[in-house]
Amino acid sequence: MLAAIPLLILPFAIYNLAMLGLFGGTAGLDAGVMSLSMLSGATWAMSFGDLLIVVALLLLFVEILKATRTGTRALMDHLLSMVLFIAFLVEFLLVAPAATQIFFILMTISFIDVIAVSMRSAGRDVSIGL
Repeated sequence: MLAAIPLLILPFAIYNLAMLGLFGGTAGLDAGVMSLSMLSGATWAMSFGDLLIVVALLLLFVEILKATRTGTRALMDHLLSMVLFIAFLVEFLLVAPAATQIFFILMTISFIDVIAVSMRSAGRDVSIGL
């Protein structure tokens, strides 16, 4: 049952903890995590929010790999991914601190997870009898 829980719940939970005041609130998501001097002389900086998006993208990759499974666990995984996307959408529309670019990108990643799993499941269900 634990394998069916969508991994994208981690960025969702971290963002919600930030909205509750941890990590310095949602303003803390703009805090720098690291910066590198490039050969061009420019400085590339990564904020905590950027890191959260990168982690979500890596988790999306794992979720797409999980979508290759068959069976009832895959159905439960798809259902929970859809519930998570709906939670993202409702929170984005109704909670003021969630109306940020970072949260919108996380919601979009969750939507891609739902669509990718749906497409993968639909591809398995199609049988061509020639």
